[in-house]
Amino acid sequence: MQTVLFHSTIFGPIHSRRLGVSLGINLTPDDGKICTFDCLYCEAGFNAQGPGTTGFPPRERVARLLESRLKNMKAAGEPLDVITFSGNGEPTLHPDFKGVIEDTIRIRNEYYPDAKVSVLSNSTRLENTDVIAALRMVDNNILKLDSAITSTMRTIDRPTQPSFTSERAIANIAQFHNQCIVQTMFLRGEYDGVKIDNTVPAEVDALIEAYKIIQPREVMIYSIDRKTPAENLEKVSKEELQAIAEKITSETGIQVQVA
Repeated sequence: MQTVLFHSTIFGPIHSRRLGVSLGINLTPDDGKICTFDCLYCEAGFNAQGPGTTGFPPRERVARLLESRLKNMKAAGEPLDVITFSGNGEPTLHPDFKGVIEDTIRIRNEYYPDAKVSVLSNSTRLENTDVIAALRMVDNNILKLDSAITSTMRTIDRPTQPSFTSERAIANIAQFHNQCIVQTMFLRGEYDGVKIDNTVPAEVDALIEAYKIIQPREVMIYSIDRKTPAENLEKVSKEELQAIAEKITSETGIQVQVA
């Protein structure tokens, strides 16, 4: 089984296909995985590997480690485009997520005021008032919607809450409108005897209708680029993604970034 990739609270900088030079913050354990999805394609592996033993890093520790790293990077003249919350699971599960975001913005302003703060979230926590308030503070509130059709979403993303639906995700994301970026993973393949393909016309059309409801600032579409815990998944070509992007823009007027 593939295991977690991020064994520290602060990691990188790495070069992100979508965001540039990115310093990562992992708000989940550094020796396990905690997530409200169990995506077939997650580079951090399946939830079955367990939550580990270290737990959520305390707010004060996150701030201390971030400030130390940014101070050293600044002294060395290293560039930084973005500070990105991702890691070994869903960052908004952190019990003091709002406080961590407040600290991060304050520290960012001191050392790298031009760097953006981004959060990669799977959209399952958008009924929590503190999470909503925190996401409204960041520069790039990037919210997942892999399928507007619930059965497909459940096959690909495998939410741990059985009642979670695409309709619920769309309604919750729509509260942000142009304060969010919607991120969609396109892939095809097979898992546990079920065929998967969210590039077919019915899937793309359903996503387009969802994007019309949400009216995000931007849509990001991409495909798998690293080893996935589920086998038999296929990467969608850049040419296919570009064709999907053009269709989305032509029907919605929304800017689409292909990664």
